[in-house]
Amino acid sequence: MKREQLLSYAPAETRRTFLLTAVQDVPGPVTTHWAEEVLATSPYSCHRNSARKTLRALVAQGELVAREENGRRTYVRPPAAERSAA
Repeated sequence: MKREQLLSYAPAETRRTFLLTAVQDVPGPVTTHWAEEVLATSPYSCHRNSARKTLRALVAQGELVAREENGRRTYVRPPAAERSAA
């Protein structure tokens, strides 16, 4: 994703909403590294640990699903039916 595209998400109310908006445009799974890079372009710049905590919070809210792939954790959007039930 290009920097210009990422900047178009600002301003979001919180780091979580900024990241969730960016994730919606990604067709596949995202990683903590990806989230850290995205947040570095936002008004909510943060380090890897904050990106990890933000992703975990989105999982807890039911906005993302965590998966283990090749020993690495990735995050995807759940199917629409699961999001509306959460």
